[in-house]
Amino acid sequence: MTNYDFAPFWRSSIGFDRLFDLVNSAPRGNEDAFPMYDIERVGDDRYQITLALAGYSPENVSVTAEQNVLTVEGRKDDQKRDLLYHGISGRSFKRQFNLADHVQVTGANFDNGLLQIGLLREVPEAKKPRKIEISSSPRSNVEQLTSKAA
Repeated sequence: MTNYDFAPFWRSSIGFDRLFDLVNSAPRGNEDAFPMYDIERVGDDRYQITLALAGYSPENVSVTAEQNVLTVEGRKDDQKRDLLYHGISGRSFKRQFNLADHVQVTGANFDNGLLQIGLLREVPEAKKPRKIEISSSPRSNVEQLTSKAA
């Protein structure tokens, strides 16, 4: 697996350490594609992840949200069946999704073999963009402005 050197970017960026770590740990194309899933934007700040889980029941699936990672795990009951053809996957899986800051899991619904997980991005008022007024005062007043911010 290739690791990239982000040292040149660190000189001009502050607080992006987590982003660089995510890029380094991203799958490189040989990731297991099971289970199949969709990520959909359903509103300005609303998202939905839908996983295709044919043959699983809600009791066999767990959804966990911890810090900025959403984990979906599934385990199948080992039942002895006389299958003539085995095309539906019955294996255990663990799928993780990295969530951006301020994204919360609002709920999960299992219906007709589809697990739907609702996500909502709620940015606190203090983190939203705000307009900064520009004054036309002399340079000596810059010291007053920096003392107000501190």
